[in-house]
Amino acid sequence: MGPGSTAAEAFLLAHPELQFIDLLIPDMNGIVRGKRMDPSGLLKVFERGIALPASIFALNIQGTTVEETGLGLDIGEADRVCLPVEGTLTMEPWQKRPTGQLLLTMYELDRKTPFFADPRVVLENIVSRFAELGLTPVTAFEMEFYLIDQENLAGRPQPPKSPMSGKRPAGVQAYSIDDLDEYAEFLADVLDAAREQEIPADALVAESAPGQFEVNLHYVDDAVRSCDHATLLKRLIKNMAYDHEMDTTFMAKPYHDQAGSGMHLHVSLIDSNGRNVFAGNADSPNEMLRWALGGLSETMNDAMGMFCPNINSYRRFSPEYYVASAPTWGVDNRTAALRLPGGDPEALRIEHRVAGADANPYLVMAAVLAGIHHGITNRIEPPPITVGNAHEQHEASLVNNLRDALRGLTQSPVMNDYLGSRFLDVFVACKEHELTEFEMTISDLEYLWYLHTV
Repeated sequence: MGPGSTAAEAFLLAHPELQFIDLLIPDMNGIVRGKRMDPSGLLKVFERGIALPASIFALNIQGTTVEETGLGLDIGEADRVCLPVEGTLTMEPWQKRPTGQLLLTMYELDRKTPFFADPRVVLENIVSRFAELGLTPVTAFEMEFYLIDQENLAGRPQPPKSPMSGKRPAGVQAYSIDDLDEYAEFLADVLDAAREQEIPADALVAESAPGQFEVNLHYVDDAVRSCDHATLLKRLIKNMAYDHEMDTTFMAKPYHDQAGSGMHLHVSLIDSNGRNVFAGNADSPNEMLRWALGGLSETMNDAMGMFCPNINSYRRFSPEYYVASAPTWGVDNRTAALRLPGGDPEALRIEHRVAGADANPYLVMAAVLAGIHHGITNRIEPPPITVGNAHEQHEASLVNNLRDALRGLTQSPVMNDYLGSRFLDVFVACKEHELTEFEMTISDLEYLWYLHTV
């Protein structure tokens, strides 16, 4: 019996009340799929895995199989084997009936070859390149989200009523403690549940729009596990909101006149002695940090399809909301795409500020680490530092729509090298399918503008 089976036995003994186990696997969009099973089958899952169709990674945002990926009918909707991810067997605190959860990753039928279209596998392949250099990424996510009412207003989201005052907020002050107090019970339950699931969430901050919050995760020296934390935390937040008769959205831009929601990624690299190779003076970065900034700047446009994978993603870009539109970097400068936070020189890191909260954490991490590795191995120097407002000094040059972003991914030698051309073919096929369907839909605004005027 392996260590995983031993852990499963211990879990079952510790939770005799258990009624269900949720087996979870994040798809191409970062949406958690899977199945619910009786706890009696848990040991078999650890010993043999479970069969799930490869087409899980051919699903578009609506959950429809995109046949152009070649993972659907072309292979007869064939199964692959999904095996447990070590250390992810926990309880689900929000469930009324005692339920556990277990994260899975997909393999070929030999149970040894990771499945090429699993984003977790794509990221693991990139992390292994750092291991060859004797380096380990140390990473942490910051994720923004909105609490919204369970009832829409004419099909549009609206902020939820305050559990304290019963009033619907019309405004908010950034970093306001009073706004945290309004939703204190929900926020406390999120942090308690994260602690129970060993997800290292350590802070919740009120952001600059009604019902918007940011949650911060601790740094970990396992980039894949960092993405596991982010993915499971999103699921936790959604379910905790339901318990409090609210809903949540990680949509990049749910309100046209309010700030969008981002997913900022903090990254440093440590060597075999545990030393941060970026450490030093932020105003004059050492060569490792310069090359990392250079690689990220050079590949940023190529990777926009990973950072901003949905049509709505590009509505978030706006100078007044601190979303960069050019591959800039600066020291403690929130108008730049790449920020070097101030503070302890030994803890110097890069904050990548481009991705939206709607992105898949595994693919954001993969694209960022690909840029850093490309920069370091090719000794790419960054553009000049930006001091002051980057929006006033640099013309917008980042891709501003999904179609061009997908074209950039497809044509990028760097992204094809690091993420794999087979994987990118599947990803782009899914997104192009969504884009085509969106563009064929006639919007209400088109009827308003054109029905009786042309």
